[in-house]
Amino acid sequence: MAQLQVSGLTFSYEGSGDNVFEDVSFSIDTSWKLGLIGRNGKGKTTLLNLFMGKYEYSGSISCGTVFDCFPYAVSASDLDKTAAELVNIWKPQVEKWQILVQLSQIGMDPECMYRSFGTLSYGERTRVMLAVLFASDDEMLLIDEPTNHLDKDARKSVKEYLKTKKGFILVSHDRDLLDAVTDHVLVLNRNSVEVQAGNFSSWQENKERADAFARTENEKHIKEIGKLKAAADRSDRWAVKNENTKIGFDPLKEPERNISTRSYIGAKTKKMQARVKSYEKRMDREIAKKEGLLKDIEQITDLKIGPLKYHKDTLIEAKDLALSYDHGAPLFTDLTFHIRQDERVFLSGRNGCGKTSLIKAILQEASEDQGKVKYSGINVTGELRVASGLKISYINQDTSFLRGTLKEYADAAGLNESLFLAVLRQLDLEREHFGKDMSDFSEGQKKKVLIAASLITPAHLYIWDEPLNYIDVFSRMQIEKLILQYKPTMLLVEHDVRFREKIGTRELTW
Repeated sequence: MAQLQVSGLTFSYEGSGDNVFEDVSFSIDTSWKLGLIGRNGKGKTTLLNLFMGKYEYSGSISCGTVFDCFPYAVSASDLDKTAAELVNIWKPQVEKWQILVQLSQIGMDPECMYRSFGTLSYGERTRVMLAVLFASDDEMLLIDEPTNHLDKDARKSVKEYLKTKKGFILVSHDRDLLDAVTDHVLVLNRNSVEVQAGNFSSWQENKERADAFARTENEKHIKEIGKLKAAADRSDRWAVKNENTKIGFDPLKEPERNISTRSYIGAKTKKMQARVKSYEKRMDREIAKKEGLLKDIEQITDLKIGPLKYHKDTLIEAKDLALSYDHGAPLFTDLTFHIRQDERVFLSGRNGCGKTSLIKAILQEASEDQGKVKYSGINVTGELRVASGLKISYINQDTSFLRGTLKEYADAAGLNESLFLAVLRQLDLEREHFGKDMSDFSEGQKKKVLIAASLITPAHLYIWDEPLNYIDVFSRMQIEKLILQYKPTMLLVEHDVRFREKIGTRELTW
């Protein structure tokens, strides 16, 4: 049983004035099933890269085993190779039989090892990589967001597989996965790092109790400081006023006073001044106790949305619908459904079944109504009707087009810049990013840009295609609360089980 020990770790990216980590220390057991939790931009993936030795840093990282990390790098040319060939690059020390054992455990046909990697679905690629990752012993395994872009069945396979494993650090924002497979958490708080036994839900419960206690203590200290400050001010004013009476008096108005009274007044003033200093010392102690109480509290700020009401109940209607691409087999046939106001409908099905294509067909139909350009290559048969004049706010799962500053993006999209930036701050995007090029943002930060833009766009229907990929847990909870409060009409593709359970009114599956 080895220990991973981090001591005095300090790291910042070249050219950045801010440290990602500063004097961070912690120790974990390499046999744990550890969940790594934190806000977007707090350094989760950076920490994994530091473990892998990709960056220079100050401080020390020591471990009794070597590290290996998911996902493995795959270049464009690698897509033409088989997984069996890529293993020689990813993990050359393992035998093929070791990988086949893991493939069996994760429910994969060994045949997938001998197909071109580019022909495998996202779910198949993920499971193959995980099988390779766990094929050898005596390694500390680092797993970064294994369920992004995976459908419900693939996520379930990954979850069941990881339940049987140990000796890994898992970065994930999927609460269902974290609860199912982890027995410890490493949390990158706002200003500290903590290690705790249990899964995400047990940590969250402890966190909420600790935050409630910190707020109560903070309020108590604020009140006590206020009382001490008021008492000190009163005593100080009295001392000053009293001191001013030492010299000069009217013997007709104050016959009882004489020159000897001066020393008495001086002594009394000195006593009051000592009392003021005592109050000030007590205030300093109270302020010291107060400092740091709220440093790690996650403020889940309430977001707002401006959904529009349409004059008809049914917004989208399809009958015997089939979709295909040019010269390709139909993605699906005979699909019949409707979407009414105030519904939040989740599209559900395996990867590749046509969920995103259906969204594109709906957007195409809405665009034709408004004289806009069609999506190329999508062939629609059957009936698909979108209400005339329907305003749609759309989040694409692709973020690669985000370039330039937030101001430039807001101007190009016709967004209110101040409101746009305010919502991004509420989603915990740091102000220092406002002037940066979005191409340098993390994937989670890019997703927040798209979500903020959608939230401030008044619409009858919000269509979100995998909006939560890479989005941190705290922002997910913000978005859940928003949707439950304002109840916008939505059509979504999202595989986060907790998110679907909380906000969904219906699933459309084929």
